[in-house]
Amino acid sequence: MSYPENFKYTKEHEWVSLDGDHGTIGITDHAQEELGDIVFVDLPKVGTAVTKGQTFGSVESVKAVSDIYSPVTGEVSAINELLQKSPEKLNEDPHGDAWLIQVKLASTSELNDLMSAADYQKYIGAE
Repeated sequence: MSYPENFKYTKEHEWVSLDGDHGTIGITDHAQEELGDIVFVDLPKVGTAVTKGQTFGSVESVKAVSDIYSPVTGEVSAINELLQKSPEKLNEDPHGDAWLIQVKLASTSELNDLMSAADYQKYIGAE
């Protein structure tokens, strides 16, 4: 799996893509592979504040329940309704249609602390 170059990545296996002052957040292909078949996604409500490094929801698979950590600080502006009905989409398209939430960022400078696609691939190779 190739990881999109325009995304930034966390050590907890989340990604964020930036569009102006809004970020779209999801889990990486590596994360969904580790989890196995995803059966439920718990996401916050629109308007909820999220803080970089803090949990904002969870993903439940047949193996385990895993917290999702926000790579940025801001306010949830949208959630992916598709995942409420079809959580398995996270296994199929984690870097595309199966994004989790969109956030209005408090500061884009937080992105400087995240990994590039190349750095993330080295990181997961070393795990």
